[in-house]
Amino acid sequence: MAPALAYIHRFEPGGDLSLPPVLLLHGTGGDETDLLPLGREIAPGAALLSPRGNVLEGDMPRFFKRFREGLFDEDDVRRRANELSHFVAEACRVYGLARPVALGYSNGANIAAAVLLLHPNTLAGAILLRATTPLADPPRPDLSGVPVLILSGLNDPVIPRSGAEKLALALMSAGARVERIELPAGHGLTQVDVERAKAFFAREAAPATP
Repeated sequence: MAPALAYIHRFEPGGDLSLPPVLLLHGTGGDETDLLPLGREIAPGAALLSPRGNVLEGDMPRFFKRFREGLFDEDDVRRRANELSHFVAEACRVYGLARPVALGYSNGANIAAAVLLLHPNTLAGAILLRATTPLADPPRPDLSGVPVLILSGLNDPVIPRSGAEKLALALMSAGARVERIELPAGHGLTQVDVERAKAFFAREAAPATP
């Protein structure tokens, strides 16, 4: 049974302790099990920490409130980013983990971006799948050298291209090493997303060999 932390979650210990753990953040309507198979494929051997969003939109879990599609409740974004940052710190203490790399999809990618911008010491990096900027006026923290991959769909009907561009610029302005790739895809994920994310994790997270 998972310890009584602030989020319902799943934790899978890693088989390779040289790898950073991965924080899995699902999209709207998902739960703590949704991204476990994706996490295993993208980061084989890494520990996986997967919380369930603690906001409900109808009966669909999310990580923060929105007024409508594309219009976020930014006060709630800030509040929930703070809660998630505290959860990560406490889970890392309980499970004996290093700072994780976030792997987020859609709403999960957006809360990961908010944590990067508002709590820059929480994450060691991020893979953001179908993300947009969560804040209209992003802060400029110190994210010097933090690796971030943003994978966008050229035909995404949910995430406007301008939102992903603004997020990439905000993260780069903060010093993050941002790789942004546009794929011939919609809002759903493709095998190319998996391959790109897996290559990025292997390159950025794997320990250097002598």
